Amino acid sequence: MPSELTADHVLEFPGGYTRTTGPVIGRFLTELRDRRIFGVRTAEGRVLVPALEYDPATGEPVTDEWVEVGPAGTVTASAWVETPREEHPLDRPFSWALIKLDGADTALVHAVDAKVLPPGTRVRPVWRETTRGHISDISHFAPEVTKIVSPISTKYRLKAGQSLTKFLEAVKNGYFLGCRCTTCDKVYVPYRASCPQCGNPITDEVELPDTGTITTFAINNLPDPRAPEVPFVSAYILLDGADIPMIALVGGVPAHQVRQGMRVRAEWVPEEDRTLSMSNIKWFTPSGEPDVEL
Repeated sequence: MPSELTADHVLEFPGGYTRTTGPVIGRFLTELRDRRIFGVRTAEGRVLVPALEYDPATGEPVTDEWVEVGPAGTVTASAWVETPREEHPLDRPFSWALIKLDGADTALVHAVDAKVLPPGTRVRPVWRETTRGHISDISHFAPEVTKIVSPISTKYRLKAGQSLTKFLEAVKNGYFLGCRCTTCDKVYVPYRASCPQCGNPITDEVELPDTGTITTFAINNLPDPRAPEVPFVSAYILLDGADIPMIALVGGVPAHQVRQGMRVRAEWVPEEDRTLSMSNIKWFTPSGEPDVEL
């Protein structure tokens, strides 16, 4: 078979295609050159942007009343361009968007330097350094600033009081120190100097074991340097002999197997590595005892 016959052609106007703008479009482009956006009002009172010579809804000529709009506007619809072409206004991925400028009743199509553009996004024009009376005098639109990220760091020093010092000294020695209120007979841990229920001073110290029961727990899916793995479990653990639970990590068991009523035991770091800190307890791990009904 004979090869397919093809021919390449170019249709062009030497020097460019020239047309007169007329008073309406000419005024619109002149205002763009001066970095202003104007719309024209129709006989029915609507403001057209971009300006047109005739009302597209009725076909009637527009009035000679001009209204300055924007410069900000609201995105009504958009389409993402992953790979820009040479003739596109931006050399990076961008969105084409319908933008209804403040004060206008119609929307214009322009590029927005953003990927995520839900309807309702507020945008503002970014003008070119040199303007010449063309829609491309607006290089593109950019979303308004709606949030800022400010690095925040606060340094402070916490000095342990007598009660906390006593409790941490006990933890360093491998046991939990609680206290008993002689008025309400409640046993609290950590150790404290006054009863949170009745407010009376507490003087009776109680040494508590490192075993207890999980009363409630949460499965965490965000990394934590103290946790054995992700997901990990943080739980309220009621130590044997105490009347209020304390919060701690749970390890040595898959997160989905942790349950209320599970019996656990503290897993301590080696004695030579202990300090005045709760990090002396790595976490609580199942003790193997039968669950407790709560």
